[in-house]
Amino acid sequence: MYRDDVLRALDPAEFAKSVGVTPDLWQSEVLRSEDKRILLNCCRQSGKSTTCSLKALHVALYKPKSLILLVSPSMRQSQELFKKCKDQYLAMDDRPPLTEDNKLSMTLTNGSRIISLPGDQATVRGYSSVTMILEDEAAQVRDEFYQAVLPMLIINNGTLVCMSTPLCERGRFYEEWAAGGPEWKKIEITAEMCPRITEEQLEAQRRSMGELFFEQEFMCRFIELEDTSFKYDLIQRAFSDDVLPLFQ
Repeated sequence: MYRDDVLRALDPAEFAKSVGVTPDLWQSEVLRSEDKRILLNCCRQSGKSTTCSLKALHVALYKPKSLILLVSPSMRQSQELFKKCKDQYLAMDDRPPLTEDNKLSMTLTNGSRIISLPGDQATVRGYSSVTMILEDEAAQVRDEFYQAVLPMLIINNGTLVCMSTPLCERGRFYEEWAAGGPEWKKIEITAEMCPRITEEQLEAQRRSMGELFFEQEFMCRFIELEDTSFKYDLIQRAFSDDVLPLFQ
């Protein structure tokens, strides 16, 4: 048992297997990466959220007193990422007890914390000495949030992982992907590279959503529709999962 735990501590990909996830090669690469800045340009249903939740949980377990923030455009999305962390924690055979356990955060007995937050600079400014920030659907997170979180990573030389399906040719995620420097580790995973997505499923999606949006959602292309009155990202930002409908 001790030998197995040492192996899981040294190799996050082995830890993933211990909670029932057999990672793809690219997922193992991300889990094992010690790069401080990581960009994941991934298609829908590629497993990016599962990968990053595993990375968060592994750090929390094996680096005592870590502070890990899970952020995304809405609180609902952040909670979904946190739920993946929690489910993976519950899948452990020898999981340590929690000193805090709720729908938004959990604290381990080693002092590590995992906290889910919306991608709002006003919400995150109260945190300091952050070990890791995982930014889900980063193409939809407002640019000013990026400026707010970077100082939090200085003290601990923390890690920033930005994962997303492309949105359009604008915004901080696109700019870093297109022109970011060598400090960024960049990984692109299209649907054709995902063993869980079949050719038949892809063709069905292509027929359903049209070529342009198919290229964006499944081929990881940054698409801009120049002839539309309202850009796609502006339309998306008009919606919020955190606002309840007026009529049920």
